[in-house]
Amino acid sequence: MKKIVVIGPESTGKSTLCELLAKHYQSAWVQEYAREYLLKNGTDYTFENLLDVARGQIANEELVVDSWQFAHTSEISNQKFPIFLDTDMYVMKVWCEFVFEKCHHWILNRIVERKYDLYLLCNIDAPWVKDELREYPDLVIREKLYHHYKDIMVNQNVPWVDISGNYEERLQKAITAVDAII
Repeated sequence: MKKIVVIGPESTGKSTLCELLAKHYQSAWVQEYAREYLLKNGTDYTFENLLDVARGQIANEELVVDSWQFAHTSEISNQKFPIFLDTDMYVMKVWCEFVFEKCHHWILNRIVERKYDLYLLCNIDAPWVKDELREYPDLVIREKLYHHYKDIMVNQNVPWVDISGNYEERLQKAITAVDAII
C-alpha cells in the first residue's frame, strides 16, 4: 500500500484533493483531525492542544489504514493501492512552530518514524475560502507558510510534487504523480 500525504497551508484544497483522489483510485483517505478537534473544542487552542491534535491525526491514520487493509486483504497482495492523508506531522510541526515558535518532541519523533511514499504540496494559488476555523487570509502570511512547507519538502528524502492551478489542473498533476509511484 502506498501512502500519499497532501500538505500545505490552510485553504489550499487539501481535503478536496484527497477526496477526489480517493474517489479516482477507489481508495480511502484520512481526514484532517484538526478540523474535528477545533469544531468540538473551539479555536482558542494552546501548545498542549496541538499535541492532542497530532495524536488524533495519527490515530485517524492508523484506523483508516488498518480498516482499509483488512477490508481489501486479498486485493492488496496483487496491487499497490494508494491511501491519501489530509495532513501529517509536518503540518503539525509547521503549525506549532508558526504559532508557538517551538514543536513537541513527540511530533518530531513521529516525523522520523513514519514512512510515506509521496507528498503533494498544495500551492497557495487556490482562492482562500473563509470558514470558522481558518486563521490566515493574508497573502503574505500564506506565502510565508507555503515557503516553510516547501523548505521542508526540499530537505527531506520522500518524492514530492508542487500542486498548483485550478482544481482540475491540481487533480491531474496529482494523478500523474501518484501514477508514477504505483
